[in-house]
Amino acid sequence: MAASLLPVATKETKAAKRTAHDNAIFKRFSLGVVTNRDDWLYDLDETRLTRKVSLFIERYESERTRWEKAGRPDDTAAWVSRDIKSTSELEAYLRRGTALRFDSKRIRKAAYRPFVSMWTYYDHVITHRVYQQDSIFPIDKEVPNRCIVVSDPSAMKPWLVSAVGRLPDLHYVGAAAGAVCLPRWVIERESTTDNITDWAFDRFRKRYQPGRDKKDRPITKEAIFHYVYGVLHDPSYREKYAQNLKRELPRIPFYGDFWQWVDWGNALMDLHIGFEQVAPWKLLRTDVPDDKARKAGLAPKALLKADKESGRIFIDSETKLAGIPPEAWEYMLGNRCALEWILDQYKEKKPKDPTIRAKFNTYRFADYRKNVIDLLARVTTVSVETQRIVAKMERTCR
Repeated sequence: MAASLLPVATKETKAAKRTAHDNAIFKRFSLGVVTNRDDWLYDLDETRLTRKVSLFIERYESERTRWEKAGRPDDTAAWVSRDIKSTSELEAYLRRGTALRFDSKRIRKAAYRPFVSMWTYYDHVITHRVYQQDSIFPIDKEVPNRCIVVSDPSAMKPWLVSAVGRLPDLHYVGAAAGAVCLPRWVIERESTTDNITDWAFDRFRKRYQPGRDKKDRPITKEAIFHYVYGVLHDPSYREKYAQNLKRELPRIPFYGDFWQWVDWGNALMDLHIGFEQVAPWKLLRTDVPDDKARKAGLAPKALLKADKESGRIFIDSETKLAGIPPEAWEYMLGNRCALEWILDQYKEKKPKDPTIRAKFNTYRFADYRKNVIDLLARVTTVSVETQRIVAKMERTCR
């Protein structure tokens, strides 16, 4: 990318001890958390997650006690039950004699995939790698924060930008891809620090000084945060720098009307973080009883399939939704549109972990059917409104 563009994040700025050495818009950035045991540490049901984590801790503690009684042998590979998903890091904690106790405060909602929230157990020991998320979404207390999320340059999927207000997973952007999080705030101990650098603030203030802009609004770091989010949705920007985004984190240009891009970025962020509160799109729902399933005393067969050409979604063997506008399918996040992320994540799938498969394979789409229909209607609104704003950007940049 052109040298005149401002990098959103650099390793040098992240490591710099003095602000004089900053050279990026954001001071801190981090990958999303990686559990290395999603079947154990994520669930749509809080009670089921509690049971899974409790069993995990019980098995670990049993092995730790057995290891202690055996005189703490060096070879710990044989001292972590294969009934739970073990890792070398977990064995390292066992060698240190680290005890685990279930803490209900560790359970919280996480941004698992675009527009799909799940309960997770967030912990330094059981969560495989936290990276620097503890300074973005602290483990010991829930503090509001917002993140711009982009695909890591090494991702093997199409580039993605989104925003979250919850702890993001490493694969929020999809499998074979990592999520890089650019937080609004850095939260450590009792202090909260602005994550937009003074270096960036000075450059934006010099470029868009009050009095030169017709709206005459003072430049703020909050405005810069929204400006970045707006620019990253610009179709012209994404087309022009498509190859660069595959190799490095984004760099941001100075556009003519700063405040227009701020307002667009703010509106998009409100939509994408607040998707559960937006007004649902008025979809046409049709229900035709599945007599065969009902006679057998079974729930309707889950389908969760989209027919983009007809603007329909087949929920199950009884229910379909129609009237989905064409532009709703155009709001792409990586290799799927927003609605397709929901359909994919709520399908009934057999857990990969053998213990989870044997003891906790109780997910049935029928239990979430009502919530998913509501979520699809709301994300239809989000998708249409996103594309409406993006279309305005496209007309502006012609």
